[in-house]
Amino acid sequence: MTELTGSELEQLQQQMLELKVQLQQVLDGQHQKAEPVILDQQAVGRVSRIDAIQQQEMAKAGEQHTTERLMAITRALRHFDEGDYGYCEQCDLPINVARLKIKPEAQYCIQCQSEHD
Repeated sequence: MTELTGSELEQLQQQMLELKVQLQQVLDGQHQKAEPVILDQQAVGRVSRIDAIQQQEMAKAGEQHTTERLMAITRALRHFDEGDYGYCEQCDLPINVARLKIKPEAQYCIQCQSEHD
């Protein structure tokens, strides 16, 4: 595996910065959807209430996933600043650039990720 070139690093850093902004915007929207469901039980039927609660739970799960991805992006940007971005946290070998282009916050190379899962 070869190390990332300067232009590849620059592209990945820009991709992560843009992704961080996008995730923050998504998180802001999801936060509103995950707020407690308040329904007038006399005006809304039981099925509607259950549906609203289910939608709230799905929004909470989406919010948690987005938060975790945002934290991973932030961690990857910190690694970038420290000069050790693009290396597997387990075997310390370079992570394939194709993997980083798909998932720039990847912590592990493909082999170590499959062992980790």
